[in-house]
Amino acid sequence: MNWNDRIVLNPDILLGKPVIKGSRLAVEFIIDLLAQGWSEEDILRNYPGLAHEDIIACLEYASALLRAERIFPLPSIAA
Repeated sequence: MNWNDRIVLNPDILLGKPVIKGSRLAVEFIIDLLAQGWSEEDILRNYPGLAHEDIIACLEYASALLRAERIFPLPSIAA
């Protein structure tokens, strides 16, 4: 599965934040729920329109974003 099949970016929905297709649930929101300790079962029970594949797509999106991140270290300044 590719996250592009389930995650969309539309400037008319949540100001263009990535959301689960067909919903107004942001990837950020789902990742935050997982970070707070919610299980997949908790999320699916509370948001019955979602599927297991939606949660996996959110994780894949977050992973892809982190892989694409470029770090440019600043030179340290000795005090």
